[in-house]
Amino acid sequence: MHLPGNPRKSHVRRKGAWDWTERHANTYMDLCRMDADMPELPEVETVRRGLAPFMEGRRLVRLTLNRADLRFPLPVDFRARVEGHRIERLGRRAKYLVMMLEDGPAIIAHLGMSGSFRIEEGNALGAFHHARSKDQAHDHVVFTMAAEDGSEARIVYNDPRRFGFMDLVEADALDRYPAFAALGPEPSGNLLSATHLAERFRERRTPIKAALLDQHVIAGLGNIYVCEALHRSGIAPTVPVRSLVSAAGRPSKRLEALTRAIREVIAEAIEAGGSSLRDHIRTDGSLGYFQHRFRVYDREGEACPTPGCGGTVARIVQSGRSTFCCPDCQR
Repeated sequence: MHLPGNPRKSHVRRKGAWDWTERHANTYMDLCRMDADMPELPEVETVRRGLAPFMEGRRLVRLTLNRADLRFPLPVDFRARVEGHRIERLGRRAKYLVMMLEDGPAIIAHLGMSGSFRIEEGNALGAFHHARSKDQAHDHVVFTMAAEDGSEARIVYNDPRRFGFMDLVEADALDRYPAFAALGPEPSGNLLSATHLAERFRERRTPIKAALLDQHVIAGLGNIYVCEALHRSGIAPTVPVRSLVSAAGRPSKRLEALTRAIREVIAEAIEAGGSSLRDHIRTDGSLGYFQHRFRVYDREGEACPTPGCGGTVARIVQSGRSTFCCPDCQR
């Protein structure tokens, strides 16, 4: 799908196509509202790392579509536009996987609430595949990848609830893709700094928890890791963001500590393989284990792990979402 220069411009609907405006105008906001039920950035990065050895540098020789839609109709001429192309790189932007094709469009994939990938090689299950409880009736899209030596691997996308989606966008239009256009910096990237946050926070009274979930501020940061980072930095989730910025617009020491905590929490979660809460599983079928190291998330009523605190983890509701924090040591 070639993105138009003006996202509000209307388009002639082709048979089987989904109108650009209808399809994308509210997609990203809808996904953000469902964020609590979806894999977060570390989970998606774990999937990317698991898939990369079986996709990067290989040719997509066959795309099998077992149905015409997921959350939205699959792209028009999907097979014709991608079959035969080599995948140069498997990237990620926020919570989206981005498959960069050689001399072709990019494939964008979002896992939704229950989407996952598994890997099969040749006539036997690949090294990344374990026994799974997922019903194969929910295998909706299959990528058959061929290596230079002729060996093949099947990358199977399974999604019982079908809240995930796939899309095509020309490589030179990725920055204008609706879900990417206004995203903030990655929480693990070099562009995230306390100075960046200070610039975004200095005129706002929003509670820090809500501000950090704003994807325009930081891309891909979700409810779980926001709770964890706030606890590590000792900042209450209800604190107004502008209180973390000086009158001159410079970041406070507390904001600098929060920035470090965000980086640390995300890095640890990626290393651990993602939290794998609810339906999310890794490409090898196993579960991540970072959830066992959560300090406050989903630990209501337990003792605060901060040395010398003596407080108890509490649960409050902010904008319809559960927030876990320690009222004693988070100020």
